Amino acid sequence: MAEIEEFRAEVSAWLKENCPDGARGPGQIPNGSSKITLEPDVALWLERCAERGYTVPTWPAEYGGGGLSPQFAKVLYEEMGAIKARSPLVGMGTSMIGPTLLEYGTDEQKARHVPQIARGEVQWCQGYSEPNAGSDLAALSTKAEDQGDHYLINGQKIWTSGAATADWMFILVRTDPDAPKHEGISFMLLTMDQPGVTTKPIRLISGSSPFCETFFDNAVAKKEDLVGELNKGWTVGKRLLQFERSGIGGLGGGARAANPGATLVKVAKEYIGEEDGKIADTGLRCKVTNLNMNRAAFQITAQRANEENKSGTPGAATSIFKLFGAALQQDGAELKRELMGFRGLGAHEEVGFTADELLATEEWLHLRTTTIYGGSNEIQANIIAKRVLGLPE
Repeated sequence: MAEIEEFRAEVSAWLKENCPDGARGPGQIPNGSSKITLEPDVALWLERCAERGYTVPTWPAEYGGGGLSPQFAKVLYEEMGAIKARSPLVGMGTSMIGPTLLEYGTDEQKARHVPQIARGEVQWCQGYSEPNAGSDLAALSTKAEDQGDHYLINGQKIWTSGAATADWMFILVRTDPDAPKHEGISFMLLTMDQPGVTTKPIRLISGSSPFCETFFDNAVAKKEDLVGELNKGWTVGKRLLQFERSGIGGLGGGARAANPGATLVKVAKEYIGEEDGKIADTGLRCKVTNLNMNRAAFQITAQRANEENKSGTPGAATSIFKLFGAALQQDGAELKRELMGFRGLGAHEEVGFTADELLATEEWLHLRTTTIYGGSNEIQANIIAKRVLGLPE
């Protein structure tokens, strides 16, 4: 305990001295894209954290990480939250492909790709879902043909988050069309900045376009960017999904710039009013309290699961956290919108809605997707039934 408290004091002092004002509170967070210009304070915050390995504090120091244990990383995240410091780096690089390469990549692949991710120099996107192979991912048909020193990729992916600004993609492709559908699949890496890759943004009801259709017309993946064995990519792909669901479900850790429970109480008092320091409406006060209790219970359970996970890698139980965590996010956005009344349905700044009200509407609409992306609720329930509870198919 003394060692942890000593680290807490050290990291607290460092954060207060080195976290710029422009990297505190709501605002821009880097995802590594070379195509997105960072605000000066945000770029400085990323640079300073990368130097200390704080962008990926639990990764090995040799690959740009901080080499911290989960317990020490938790302290770092807590101290970031205490000063409302935003995460210095987010995205699929740190949450998905980085951990996957550390487990399945060759020494050369790890040395080439992982430090770049840790420094925030590259944005990754995920080439999994296809128009006819979403929930049934193993039915994918995008193919890769061996051309000696490289593979030629042809086909289409859809719902490719961040493809328009990504530098690299990790992709599942079919390399043996005659094998059973869960076999004959390979996991590869390819650069997005090549003539054979075309992206088309998909506009959502929230008004943003984070998802894309991605088309491959003789796109090239180098032989050295095959991860794992040829035709055995399903194993690598499933492990990556577990890392993804860990992040969505709240198991991955990370700095929190704001306390969502306190935010709800503040919103309620602002729009509903307060009596004796409490939310004025008894029914809404109960709703806020119940949701915050569920959030606290979820956070404690996630913390316990992390501490009990001796292997350090996620398993099928991540689906439990993804399933419940997604519902919590939706419930929180829905309740915030309810507390704001009609002002929680703002769509246009010019008609008098504030920035916070417009953001609440966008968040409410966007979070409809959380029970779909990263594996739908139905997929998670099936995994829990079969792999956690051991129920017969």
